[in-house]
Amino acid sequence: MTTSTDLDLVPGTVIRGRWLGGSYRIHKLLGQGSNGVVYLVQQENSGRQYALKLGFDTVDLQSEINVLKTLHERGIRRSARDSASFLIEVDDAELAGRQVPFYIMRYVKGEPLSLFIFRRGADWLDLTGLNVLKQLARLHAAGFVFGDLKPDNIMAGGYGDVELIDYGGVSQMGRSVKQFTEWYDRGFWNAGSRTADAAYDWFSFSVVCIHLLCGDELKRAARSLPQMRTNQDLLKIVDNQPRLKPYAGWLKRGLTGHFEDSREACQYWERTVCRRPAARRSRKPTPGWLTGAFVVSVGLLGSALYLFFR
Repeated sequence: MTTSTDLDLVPGTVIRGRWLGGSYRIHKLLGQGSNGVVYLVQQENSGRQYALKLGFDTVDLQSEINVLKTLHERGIRRSARDSASFLIEVDDAELAGRQVPFYIMRYVKGEPLSLFIFRRGADWLDLTGLNVLKQLARLHAAGFVFGDLKPDNIMAGGYGDVELIDYGGVSQMGRSVKQFTEWYDRGFWNAGSRTADAAYDWFSFSVVCIHLLCGDELKRAARSLPQMRTNQDLLKIVDNQPRLKPYAGWLKRGLTGHFEDSREACQYWERTVCRRPAARRSRKPTPGWLTGAFVVSVGLLGSALYLFFR
């Protein structure tokens, strides 16, 4: 099997499709998973930027492509304001002496949700969380579960806009979840099966929220012996951590699967989290250096005006 190390594709390398003739120049590595590697590329004839995923297993990658095609055919959009296709092009390229399948998808600008929240503050979880739930609801309405939901698979940017990336873990409802990451997996916490249903994604999203706001507590709970881990460990964190209080009502229902459907899950988040009084929201204190700089600037401005008008 050809691996990403075998390929060793450096910036400037050109990928040419065998059947459709598309030509893409690699800019940088975006990410790597168990079934492939993703690069930021530029289409040579148009200059447009895309994400290109090379697969290590033709059957595995084809399964992912089939999901993306189905989402496109059913008119499922990435967001309410975006009509762009999930899938741009599918082809093979000759690399390292063998034919390697690849597909082209839209390039999502942004940064992982964990970095976005760290840089902008915890309050941004309100809006970004709602947008994640809306994207999950669109998937669920089409009969699919995202499965491998984690901060690295959620890109955030702009004014709280988010995109789910890496659709390799998307599974049809009723089947087994194809890919998962332990901390966010319902089975890891002995809280349910790995059968793909909407509640599986609600559970994962709940753990994502706990991780973003109370990572140390989650880490300690995850260290328990496998047979000792339960959903109660997570619920206890929700009850005991002040930072989670604004989200506690939703998180408890998300961890236990107590929503009628994904539409209700979105509405409940919007009602209890996004519309909570502003006075209850946490605010970061203004840094001392910034306050001092403001005072100095006001003083300089006053001196300049005095000299000008005297």
